[in-house]
Amino acid sequence: MTAKRTAYFISDRTGITAEMLGHSLLTQFDGVRFQEETLPFIDTADKAYQAVKQINERAASDGVRPIVISTLVNAEIAGIVGTANALFLDCFEIFISPLEKELGIGASHTIGRTHNVNDFINYHHRIDSVNYTLSHDDGLSTRDLTDADIILVGVSRCGKTPTCLYLAMQFGVRAANYPLIPEDFSSMQLPPQLRPLRGRLYGLTINPKRLQQIRNERRPGSKYATLTNCEFEVREAEALMRQEGIPYLDATSKSVEELATTILQEAKLARRIY
Repeated sequence: MTAKRTAYFISDRTGITAEMLGHSLLTQFDGVRFQEETLPFIDTADKAYQAVKQINERAASDGVRPIVISTLVNAEIAGIVGTANALFLDCFEIFISPLEKELGIGASHTIGRTHNVNDFINYHHRIDSVNYTLSHDDGLSTRDLTDADIILVGVSRCGKTPTCLYLAMQFGVRAANYPLIPEDFSSMQLPPQLRPLRGRLYGLTINPKRLQQIRNERRPGSKYATLTNCEFEVREAEALMRQEGIPYLDATSKSVEELATTILQEAKLARRIY
């Protein structure tokens, strides 16, 4: 029987850092099903006491204490939350204290350094990249395609769009994507718009059975979603990419994060934001 536990990610800002670190840690425990909840903007003592009340009520209803993963910077607020009936993991205490000792200086303990709109350069790169990716999704526009850092190609519904958005959001990469369609397979040539940009192309492929499932959710009962058609398109797309020397990844069992990070590394893309 799978055990159930509640995990809280608590932060004085958005909670994104606590979520990412906490979720990565919790996924290592296959025998436990976690209900994950984020409590962002816990930046006053009153909010901290409210969080403690919520955590204690959950501990009482669950019959087991929750896990709290905190990126609270303020020591007083962290101390209040730390009184809750929970396993309290203070990321700043775990990581900052050893770093202070090693570096011989004290940390600034400034709230909001990780995701701060005042970091104008990162903010600008993120917004610019996301806007570019949205306007160059699924071959929507070929204008300024030469400005793309990377252009993902592959059959429809193989994961190009979410991978491009992750590249833009997390890394500040200008990622466009362009579908390979049956007309391209009949000529076994890249679309004319892509031929001068072959060096920026990177492909995604997918297991035909998985592709059928995805397409059938969108257009059930259509020829587009039949297994025969999916097998044909995947086979021809892979052949075309091999012919053109385009590297490609199988997206079937990889997360968007894995796909984007692998492409960033293998295509030697410049990361603009951290």
